[in-house]
Amino acid sequence: MHPPKIATFDVPADLNIDTKGVPRPVDEYLVKPFGLYMSRAMVDHPTVHWVESWLLPDLGLCVTDWCWNPGYIRNQDFYLDVCEIARDGERWLLTDHYLDIVVQHRRSALVVDIDEFVAAVGLGLLEPSAAEVALGRAFRAVDGLAAHGHDLDAWLGELGIVLTWKQRHGEQA
Repeated sequence: MHPPKIATFDVPADLNIDTKGVPRPVDEYLVKPFGLYMSRAMVDHPTVHWVESWLLPDLGLCVTDWCWNPGYIRNQDFYLDVCEIARDGERWLLTDHYLDIVVQHRRSALVVDIDEFVAAVGLGLLEPSAAEVALGRAFRAVDGLAAHGHDLDAWLGELGIVLTWKQRHGEQA
């Protein structure tokens, strides 16, 4: 079992320091009132060649769209990390709280990694108060998605959040 993973999004430096502490160059950052968009290559990754993420601090979620290499496509449209997001000036810090949600557009939203979450709480790696917040965020997300027919855009749109994706739709964020 591992302590909560932390990633840094350094906007002025155009860097993303991943959860292993490796600095990765970022192709694009975009700051909006509701969050931060990041788009970058996944260098030397066997299954993925590009990643785009939106950090949504008020929801405690990081919404990710992976661009899979041929032969590795997964049956998911979005991957939501339940997390704590804090800002330190123009640097954003994401602390993963183990729970994730796999979204299949207009079909389902499945909470995964519950075993890791329970183990982390049991081992004291995640404080009970943080665990309670994480569960609330996960339930709120699944409930919001279900209420909108598992349509992420519809749910977030009702909250005044409009996500754009460079790779998914061939548009600029």
